[in-house]
Amino acid sequence: MSAPLVVALRTVADRLAAGAPFQWGHMGHCNCGHLAQVVTKRTPAEIHRAAILRQTGEWSEYANDYCPSGALIDDIFEDLIALGLTRQDIAHLEDLSDPDVVAAVGRGHLRRNDRDDAIAYFRAFADLVQRRLPVPFPRPTSTPLTVTATRDAA
Repeated sequence: MSAPLVVALRTVADRLAAGAPFQWGHMGHCNCGHLAQVVTKRTPAEIHRAAILRQTGEWSEYANDYCPSGALIDDIFEDLIALGLTRQDIAHLEDLSDPDVVAAVGRGHLRRNDRDDAIAYFRAFADLVQRRLPVPFPRPTSTPLTVTATRDAA
């Protein structure tokens, strides 16, 4: 886990709170898709197409089946791993199911396809990662982000 992961998780939460397109069934607009956008600077359409080409059903399935092949989705997945995430972290992120993060949210069961639950999960996950960092990392003061919704193919 790393300070850049904390920044990425908070960025995703802020983007979602500002109204970024959110669609759990779209590999580029779901929980992990949003994190992949922030980390890789790829568009939702690029991420979605890469997953479709690999015939990936969900990020959690891909996390279980991951085997590097040089495909674009592998590069995206490896960028997430490089931040310090594990396969299990990615599966939990997609389903909003890590017990420690859910407990930190304090609302019990979270719905993976609910924007507000996703925002709460990303923020709580960022807080937990930040507390585990070996060096104190100041919590940034976030300013509301403006998100321009764009239509992209996919």
